[in-house]
Amino acid sequence: MDAITVLVVDDHAMVRSALAKGISNEPGLSVVAEAADAEEALNIVLAQCPDIVIMDIDMPGPICFEAARQMREKCPDIKVIFLSAFYHDHYVEEALDVKARGYLTKREPQEALVEAIKEVARGGVCFSEEVRNRLVVDTDGVRLVGEHTRGSNLTRREVEVLRYLARGMSKKEIAAVIHRSVKTVENHCSNIMNKLDIHDRVGLTLYAIREGLAEA
Repeated sequence: MDAITVLVVDDHAMVRSALAKGISNEPGLSVVAEAADAEEALNIVLAQCPDIVIMDIDMPGPICFEAARQMREKCPDIKVIFLSAFYHDHYVEEALDVKARGYLTKREPQEALVEAIKEVARGGVCFSEEVRNRLVVDTDGVRLVGEHTRGSNLTRREVEVLRYLARGMSKKEIAAVIHRSVKTVENHCSNIMNKLDIHDRVGLTLYAIREGLAEA
């Protein structure tokens, strides 16, 4: 049986190296590459199309959820497992939206990650207990438990722009990252402010922090 091929993505070199080493030491698993951010990871996926991508959520640069979406568009069979120290509703909701097969907190031991890789490779899903407690499975699939916040009215692109705003990026910088015009970014910002009823950048940044959208 061929080894399960894995790409490890984390912006911290020591963490990335430790994850890769632990996975590689497991029979039947092979780390084919490492990446320091979502953009590098996307390029590697396009070149190698590994079976599993282990990706940190809290990284600088392009948003990991959008990268995961593009990975699945280019390599439909690829399976993504997210890692994070955080498990805010927004993170979990976005992970589900891009069809992630796993979401593990960084409190989990290395053995839990190895087992998650194997389970996901078999076609299953794997979520840390803290994440499972926020989910419900019914005929409509897997979804978050509880009431939606007003942030749920934001589109995927608007959440992405809000994240970048909270990181202190200018509209011109955001436009370059998402490959859209500055005018389009301005329209997204106006929509965000209207939907959240927050009409200045400081307020948007504070909202993003409260909602766990500004850790990266």
